[in-house]
Amino acid sequence: MRYLIAVLSVLWATGAFAADAPIKVKLGTLAPKDSSPHQSLKAMAEKWRQVPGGGVHLIIFTDGTQGGEADMVRRMRIGQLQAAVLSGTGMAEIDDSVTALQTMPMVYRSLDEVDYVHEKLLPKLEHRIAEKGFVVLFLTDAGWVKFFSRKPVVMPDDLRKQKLFAWAGDNKALDIMRAAGYQPVPLETADILPGLQTGLIDALPSPPFFALAGQFYGSAPYMLDMNWAPLLGACVITKKSWDNIPHETQQAMRAAAEKAGDEIRSQARKEMIEAVEVMKKRGLVVHDLTPEAEAAWRSLAESVYPKIRGSLVPADMFDEVQALLKEYRAGKK
Repeated sequence: MRYLIAVLSVLWATGAFAADAPIKVKLGTLAPKDSSPHQSLKAMAEKWRQVPGGGVHLIIFTDGTQGGEADMVRRMRIGQLQAAVLSGTGMAEIDDSVTALQTMPMVYRSLDEVDYVHEKLLPKLEHRIAEKGFVVLFLTDAGWVKFFSRKPVVMPDDLRKQKLFAWAGDNKALDIMRAAGYQPVPLETADILPGLQTGLIDALPSPPFFALAGQFYGSAPYMLDMNWAPLLGACVITKKSWDNIPHETQQAMRAAAEKAGDEIRSQARKEMIEAVEVMKKRGLVVHDLTPEAEAAWRSLAESVYPKIRGSLVPADMFDEVQALLKEYRAGKK
C-alpha cells in the first residue's frame, strides 16, 4: 500500500493525471503596444487560450523588444521565439518570394488589386515558406506606404536630395536605391525617430498610421499622397512548434489567426485615412500627386523593374504578379 501511494504521488507530481497544460507560444512584433494590430493579436491570444487540447498561452512582445525583423527570424530559428508578425522585409529573411507583394513600387493601382494577387499567390507562398520551416497563419497588409519628409517631396528629384530611411540588412535594395541616385541610410525600425530627430535621415516610406503612432510626422512634416506600395504583414510560426500541436488545436488556432489578419487589414486601411486627418490637424502638410508628378514617379518605378526582377523579387514571382494584374484588369474592363 505504501508503495502504491508513493507511485501515485509521483504521478500526480509529474502531471500524469493533470489536465493538459497550455502550450506556450512567444510571438514578436514591431507593432506598438495597444495599437490596433496589437489589439487584434490580443483578441487572437484570448481565442487561442480557449482552443481544444488545454489551450495555447500566447505571449506577445510588442514595440520591437525582440529586435528588428531579421533578429526575430533568427530568434525563431534558435527557439527563443516560436512566432512573429513580420512585414515583407522580415518575411524575405525566410523566403524572398514574398517580396512580390511589397517590393514592386507602383505596380498595384488599387487595394482590390492587392487583394486579388494575395489570394492567388497565397498557396504558392505558403508552400515555399513551409519548405523553409515556417507556417503562415495569416497574410494581411497595412494599406499604402507614403513618403514622409523633412522638406517637401513632390517629384523624384526632391527625394534624391534627402537622406532616406532603408531597412537594415537589405543590401540589394540599397544598391538599387543608390543606382537610382538616392541616399539610403540603413536603420532598424526603432532607430527611425531618433534618426529623424538628429538629422541622420530626412525622409522615410511609411504607412500613415505607423507615422502617427511613431510620431515621425513631427520631424518629417510633409507627406506625398502617393500610393508607392502596399505594406505586407504576415504571422508565421515555426514548423517545429506547429507540428507539436494537435490537429484539432491547429484548426482552431488558424481560424482565430485568419480572423485577426482580416481585422488588421480592415482596421489599418481605415486608419490609413484617419491618421492623415489627425496629423494634418497637428501640422502635417500633404502634397497631392499631380498627373505630371505621377508620370515622373511611375517612370522611375518602371525604370528599376529590370533591376528588381531576379534580384529583389524572384523572376517567376515578378512575372506572375504582372500576369495576375493583367488578368484582373482585363476582367474589370
